Amino acid sequence: MPVVDITSSGHDFSADPYSSYAALRATGPVHRVVGVGPDDEPHWLVVGHDEARQALTHPALVKDWRTAGPYAGMESMAGNSTMLESDPPHHTRLRRLIAREFTTRRVEAMRPRVQQVTDELLDAMAARPGRSADLIEALAFPLPMTVICELLGVPDLDRERFHHWSTLVVASQSPDMSGEAQRQLTAYLEELVRAKAAAPGEDLLSALIRTRDEDGDSLSPEELIGMAFLLLIAGHETTVNLISNGVRALLAHPDQLAALRADYDGLLGGAVEEMLRYDGPVQNATYRYSAADVELGGVVIPSGSVVIVSLAGADRDPARFAEPDVFDIRRAPQGHLAFGHGLHFCIGAPLARMEGRIALRGLLERFPDLAPDPAGGPPQWLAGTLMRGVTRLPVRW
Repeated sequence: MPVVDITSSGHDFSADPYSSYAALRATGPVHRVVGVGPDDEPHWLVVGHDEARQALTHPALVKDWRTAGPYAGMESMAGNSTMLESDPPHHTRLRRLIAREFTTRRVEAMRPRVQQVTDELLDAMAARPGRSADLIEALAFPLPMTVICELLGVPDLDRERFHHWSTLVVASQSPDMSGEAQRQLTAYLEELVRAKAAAPGEDLLSALIRTRDEDGDSLSPEELIGMAFLLLIAGHETTVNLISNGVRALLAHPDQLAALRADYDGLLGGAVEEMLRYDGPVQNATYRYSAADVELGGVVIPSGSVVIVSLAGADRDPARFAEPDVFDIRRAPQGHLAFGHGLHFCIGAPLARMEGRIALRGLLERFPDLAPDPAGGPPQWLAGTLMRGVTRLPVRW
């Protein structure tokens, strides 16, 4: 199969990757491409919706690269064992231990605090001179950052330093800078876990330190560090982009914004699901590795290959969604892959949905004339093809 440079179509891929995914999908659901990873090596990219669902659950497409063979330069994201980079039975064990504490009840108990933080941030935003702000700095970043830090029990985290580390980990084109950020963040979390073990509280991280399975199994210190890394990174980066991408979509579609304003109770939940489908926070899932030859969409992916599932490509597949490039908050929401599918479905999805709904409703109710700020300049897109979003979102009211 020929290798396609997905970023060479002549348009701005960062601004509109969907056209490139559509062009690929028109000739088949699975392709060998360059331009979607941190290196120049060809990888396999899945852009069809049905094939993406199959890939996300295929037992021969593994997450632990050591299972599939030696990959030059591949390292653990956190330097430790996480659910994101493990397979059954190890993944099953980790997820079971996490799920004992990261429960629906614990998430739902955060609702009043999420509302309070949102209201405080909107108060501060409304008090700004000039009736303008960068929405990411004012709301989309500090809300999920505050919530996940308080949930884990790290309210005194240096937010700016952490945001710097996190951005380098998920959206840096420099392996050296990303690796250094990972090392610094991991060293910070090692100290945090030691401090929590010595003086536990009622937070989630303390609960994870204490939790025991029926057979006495518990998370090791390395697993706790990896889990804290994963929850902190995934627990805020995705929600930042859910909120900011959702606001961008609404402001670009005034008819949909007007419909939502007229019926928050009836349309808000579906609107958030359509935001996730239309322009979700994660563009491409993290790597999978073929531990055997795998057939997807009539294409045989050889054993030992790197496979990337394009969540953005799959969620614009016309075979699954009628008029997929149309933003329609009344669309039936079932079936999008923004949170993944199968064993690795995002464990934090209920929290992200709650934060998104509270933040969007609060923002739109507080600022009925919210609009893009023309003085803000063109959008600056996050680097790389893992996350989907902008670094700034200038708005006025």
